[in-house]
Amino acid sequence: MTPARHTRQREVIAAVLRQAEGPLSAPELLGRAQRDLPGLGTATVYRTLRLLQEQGEAHAVNLDGEALYEASGRGHHHHFSCNACGRVYTLHSCPVALPSGTVYPGGFVVEGHEVTLYGRCPGCAAQR
Repeated sequence: MTPARHTRQREVIAAVLRQAEGPLSAPELLGRAQRDLPGLGTATVYRTLRLLQEQGEAHAVNLDGEALYEASGRGHHHHFSCNACGRVYTLHSCPVALPSGTVYPGGFVVEGHEVTLYGRCPGCAAQR
């Protein structure tokens, strides 16, 4: 398989993912990337996201049935979703102490977990 070319589009999309405070939807990613590349299109964003995932540089987070994307390599973390503004933030601490291999009744073996907390972000909470 031939390695993918490093295009300006790919560089900008990857940079947007690395700089984001949390995972982004494809339309959010497109909007931010278009600041540097005004002609960037939706199809290019989806193709690039697929490529970045295949190469392990990005991964999808499914939140309430929507695929959001973030840069890989950030270690174990969870997310906070604001009920007011809809933004999703990365939480760098883990409220769940379940090491891999933990065995539950019935033979369930924990291999990983995801946690999403819901509420109001600081900006929205201040407006209340």
